[in-house]
Amino acid sequence: MNTATSHHRMLGAAVVSHLPGLRRRPFALERAEHGLFLLWLAFMGLMGFGALLLWRAGAWHRLVQADPTGLTVVIVLLFTGCSLWAGHRAWVLGQQRLRLDRTLAARAAAPPQRDGEEDWSAEYLAGCARPGSEHTAWLQILGERAHGPHEMAWWLNGIQLKLGLLGKVIGFSILALQLGEVQSFDASQSTQLLKNLTGGLGIALLTTVTGLTGNILLGLQLMRLDRFADALIADTLAATPHATGETPHGDRPPGP
Repeated sequence: MNTATSHHRMLGAAVVSHLPGLRRRPFALERAEHGLFLLWLAFMGLMGFGALLLWRAGAWHRLVQADPTGLTVVIVLLFTGCSLWAGHRAWVLGQQRLRLDRTLAARAAAPPQRDGEEDWSAEYLAGCARPGSEHTAWLQILGERAHGPHEMAWWLNGIQLKLGLLGKVIGFSILALQLGEVQSFDASQSTQLLKNLTGGLGIALLTTVTGLTGNILLGLQLMRLDRFADALIADTLAATPHATGETPHGDRPPGP
């Protein structure tokens, strides 16, 4: 798919895609009932525990004070919002996995569920079973529903990195302006001078580290969502019934 190419151009996707195990099919835990969502809960539990330790150490307070631009706060809020969305998406994909498993167990394309929610795999199988249907069009619809919402999340993941780089540029710009204002070096003013210089350097380093950390951690979540969606599509295609002698074009009758 074209989306995979654009994803791997981002630094977060490039980093996490080379970590061991992240390009495999879903783990056994993820394939269990609501396994992907439970794995996300465990991951967020670790993140919450780490955030609590940082708060107990006073790191969050110092982080806000050291960055007058507020970019680090924006990055943290963006990461939190995208992570909550990833949890909701993990729940949705897990529900679709359960519906597909029920369809495969029944050995037939099941109609949409009575709870009124969409059943992507059943809709794809039912659409492909119609006479004259275009399997390619139904496959595109299935792929869009499984992967389409991830596009914006990957874009926001890249925005975290760009905000970190923006803070780096702002910090070094402040550092350069302060150096340009120095007319002469006075030993009595060295303490104040160093304090002003380290302020711009602190902005540059803190925003860059925060952006990189958020980019990698959110990329871990999105990469697992992509792999789970890939497996969902692959298993749906494997369950597609193909009539004997069927040609790739649904509007053409079988035969030579």
